[in-house]
Amino acid sequence: MLTVSRITHIAIKVTDIEATLAFYVGRLGFQEMFRLDREGRLWIVYLSVSDTQYLEIFPGGEGVGVPGPERTGYNHLCLEVPDIGVAARELEAAGVELSKPVVEGADGNRQAWIEDPDGHRIELMEMSPNSMQAEAIARLKGE
Repeated sequence: MLTVSRITHIAIKVTDIEATLAFYVGRLGFQEMFRLDREGRLWIVYLSVSDTQYLEIFPGGEGVGVPGPERTGYNHLCLEVPDIGVAARELEAAGVELSKPVVEGADGNRQAWIEDPDGHRIELMEMSPNSMQAEAIARLKGE
């Protein structure tokens, strides 16, 4: 059986690297870690989410927008926040519109949704102590 410690990154392809960086760095507050070039051109920009998690941004995407939520494939990125109400107000103050308002999800967590410039869906989640995830985490830890 494979032992996995954590998910370290998500990679997305984008059409406009500057608009994408303005969103993730300028509005969400991620920090740029480093850039990789390939054959003399920008290949990947790495953005820090936490000490061991990052987002890989690949420029040069083709087409407009991402597949809808019912399509097979990548669906969304979820970012945990300590207080969804505060997060929503901070995002709105930074000019980021909520694509779905703050609600309690079926799992018991509070959530809201935003989209990046290419339409990648991002869930913001405040983990509730009595959510299905929190209860499962406690159960798996033997608490």
